[in-house]
Amino acid sequence: MKALVYGGPGVKSWTDVPDPVIVNPTDAIVQVDTTTICGTDLHILGGDVPAVQVGRILGHEGVGTITEVGASVTNFTVGDRVIISCIKSCGHCTNCTAGLFSHCLGDEGQSGIGWIFGHLIDGTQADYVRVPYADNSLHKLPDGVSDAEAVMLSDILPTGFEIGVQYGQVKPGDVVAVIGAGPVGLAAMATVGLYGAATVIAIDLDQNRLEQAREFGATDTVLSGAADWKERVLALTDGSGVDVAIEAVGIPQTFTMATEIVRPGGHVANVGVHGKPVELHLETLWIQNINISMGLVNANTTPMLLKLVAQKKIPADKLATHHFTFDQMLDAYDTFGRAAETKALKVVITRS
Repeated sequence: MKALVYGGPGVKSWTDVPDPVIVNPTDAIVQVDTTTICGTDLHILGGDVPAVQVGRILGHEGVGTITEVGASVTNFTVGDRVIISCIKSCGHCTNCTAGLFSHCLGDEGQSGIGWIFGHLIDGTQADYVRVPYADNSLHKLPDGVSDAEAVMLSDILPTGFEIGVQYGQVKPGDVVAVIGAGPVGLAAMATVGLYGAATVIAIDLDQNRLEQAREFGATDTVLSGAADWKERVLALTDGSGVDVAIEAVGIPQTFTMATEIVRPGGHVANVGVHGKPVELHLETLWIQNINISMGLVNANTTPMLLKLVAQKKIPADKLATHHFTFDQMLDAYDTFGRAAETKALKVVITRS
């Protein structure tokens, strides 16, 4: 089969590799019909994730068709159309029973880490993928949900919702600022209304993305490159600061921005993946009673979000801005890697 293989920092290739096989009775083999590229894949190619070994097939998002199941798989059969969750779950360890799938203790890849695809085992940017713990790591796809919509449920929609909205403890009537109008930031904007946010402020350097943000629920936009960006945000809160600041970029500057605009007693929800240390000004934050949260998605809200996507209550289709086929995988990476220039949100890559 063909797959996108990591060759070390800055090196990748679309090349022939062996087909995956059933290893454990809880496994399933899925023909990948649709996949996409995540910012995390770019972090890997940048050398920021040393756990990823040379020769690893990248990708942790996908929609496909089951071609084979292990003897212990009971919830799925050959031919089922499924979403592949970016987080595997054995379903029975201490962390999984507590809903903390992100730290599944199952023995696939590495104990205590739920994100394994394209990280600790081969991933979804391939013709086929082996899915461990299939009964808990796949979601059957209903009719009426397209592959382009469904692939957003592998990672970015549950990530934006769980780590941004839920961890940020958004409440009805809240003023919420989302720093970074990329795919995950837009996913947070698209789901923050589920918890009743009254005002949603999109903050970004890119005017195009700010315009797109209004289609995902932003009520106001602020260009962060403006000298008075902070004053503009505070003016939307009567000067008191936002109730929740969601950081969806992953660089020190944007984390600091979040701490500067949150009101006393408010929440900073860090969603971005940081590749370097961030300075935390506890000397000023402690007296403001600020709550700071962060984490790896559990993907335990995927079934609920899938129902909302199926009912067209979340505009998942609007995240798909560019379309490619598998034989154009390297072109898709080029387009996604130049998102500011190409205006790409999510690139959708299909078998044909």
